[in-house]
Amino acid sequence: MVETETAAAPTATSPVAPEQSTLGPFVSRHIGPQADERDNMLAAMGLSHLDQLVDESMPRTIRMAGTLDLPAAMSEAQMLATLRQLAGENRPLTPMIGLGYHGTITPSVIRRNVLEDPAWYTAYTPYQPEISQGRLEALLNFQTVVADLTALPTAGASLLDEATAVAEAMTLARRTVKTGSVLLLDADTLPQTIGVVRTRAAALGLEVVVVDQPLAAAIEALDPFAVVVQTPGVSGRVAGTEELRCLAERAHAAGALVIAACDLLALTLTTPPGEWGADIAVGSSQRLGVPLFYGGPHAGFISVRQGLERNLPGRLVGVSVDADGTQAYRLALQTREQHIRREKATSNICTAQVLPAVVASMFAVYHGPQGLTRIARRVAAYTAILARGLQ
Repeated sequence: MVETETAAAPTATSPVAPEQSTLGPFVSRHIGPQADERDNMLAAMGLSHLDQLVDESMPRTIRMAGTLDLPAAMSEAQMLATLRQLAGENRPLTPMIGLGYHGTITPSVIRRNVLEDPAWYTAYTPYQPEISQGRLEALLNFQTVVADLTALPTAGASLLDEATAVAEAMTLARRTVKTGSVLLLDADTLPQTIGVVRTRAAALGLEVVVVDQPLAAAIEALDPFAVVVQTPGVSGRVAGTEELRCLAERAHAAGALVIAACDLLALTLTTPPGEWGADIAVGSSQRLGVPLFYGGPHAGFISVRQGLERNLPGRLVGVSVDADGTQAYRLALQTREQHIRREKATSNICTAQVLPAVVASMFAVYHGPQGLTRIARRVAAYTAILARGLQ
């Protein structure tokens, strides 16, 4: 049974004035067609009401019996009052868990002109570059920031999150190496990343081995197709450059690729993955001014060395020229993607996180290279102070 929504009659306990309740529920005013539009569409099909449309288009065997157990529809003002009441029951605490999520400061100019501007609201890279040059330019800036900080030449226009980025890097490595079925995973990797990678690997028939010993020593014994190292790790340990370079050399000698899960802000102080031999760098850009948002959304990133571009998952913004010879931005190497190659695409879950990616890129522009380095030094100094205080 399909029922149309009507405004609830005002009651003595209603938090909304009687004249407001006559506006009807939010959904009936703002979602779907208006009553006259609905009647015109039904008339064009030779029908008189929605129940008749459902009867003629949906078999009864697949319909839900009964109705959903939902509360009565609210007006916008009623819903806001209810949400404020629920929010008032929270106990705001200082988050100390970390594990890939960091309290950040979003500059007011970015919050006002990007994060809170509906013109930027989208999770997707644009399918019509001709009318989206501004968004593509912002994403190209994101790619440039990631490529510069990781010292790897080609970066994508964001992925869902860090855990997904590591899983995508695993499949990229598997397509490239083509032999072996073992992925070596550093035990100091974020727990949510380990969980996502294991789930993805199980569907692909790959084996994930989490090792708490030096990765270089495990390579010869397990013959992996790729090795994932997280730095800084969950424990807070930052691997030294020579240690990482030795790991990369050992992995490459065994025919494996090296995937570095890294922190963009930390890379302003440490040796970037591309300089010590990593083939792929992944991580989250949340550290660059993106609010916690109760755990998401946050833009993941991925960058690769030369030769891996055509196996890159997700969108890639490039620079071209238009018919008049003027510089223009476009989506590049689209033959990798699922809207063209379908099940043979480099990824079928390559949805981007464009708004958080744009915020992160604008944060980098706002502070500049020296500003990002100062922030990183400040974070490291406060971390050292906290560590001494806890001893």
